[in-house]
Amino acid sequence: MDGNARHGDPENDHEAELAAYYNREAAARDARPLTSRRVACREWFTRLLKSEHRHSLLELGCGSGWDGLGFVQAGLHYCGVDLSEESVRLARTKGLDASVASGRALPFADAAFPAAWTMSTLLHVPNRAIDDVVSELVRVTAPGAPLAVGLWSGEDDEVLNPEDDIEPRRFFSRRSDATVREIFGRHGTVEHFETWPEGQGPESGPGAGQWVQHYQFLVLRTPGHNPQGPAPQ
Repeated sequence: MDGNARHGDPENDHEAELAAYYNREAAARDARPLTSRRVACREWFTRLLKSEHRHSLLELGCGSGWDGLGFVQAGLHYCGVDLSEESVRLARTKGLDASVASGRALPFADAAFPAAWTMSTLLHVPNRAIDDVVSELVRVTAPGAPLAVGLWSGEDDEVLNPEDDIEPRRFFSRRSDATVREIFGRHGTVEHFETWPEGQGPESGPGAGQWVQHYQFLVLRTPGHNPQGPAPQ
């Protein structure tokens, strides 16, 4: 999203509210370490990319760039986008290629990236727009590319986060495992899907303890040719 979003468009207004929230929270979030499961997923995905001779990726929802830094330190070329200008600024201080953009209109050519990664980001996209955003991610990744996605689960409800104490609160689309599989299955092949329970403290998710949830991690293989190498065991 750029700073010229027209007021009155529900999607632009929704993204502007999210950008305002994450601009305000960027510094505090930058100071928090990533969860151990998040790091494990990134390392697993890095091994997958290297086994398929894929040496770069796009991240949608890069935040302040901690995952991006991990990918770069593992020897991958990295590009990140986020709605939050302040998050992007922090990512750039880490030396990362990051820019402000919306997942509804990514500023990249078709098939520009051999892989993509988006964690705890698409849960902010309402059901009315989710297929457009996934289609856009598929558009900018190569045929047969792996697209890693992380989400917090729910009972197919769309709600505002009860833990947010400043209006406007963040919007969440909390989807069941079956719904997530159905959505992403419309855009390719879900070749990996796993879940794990919500933890405590730094391993806990949104909702201030008011939501029953678990984490969902999947890899969508975009339509096209077969992977270039075997997936890691």
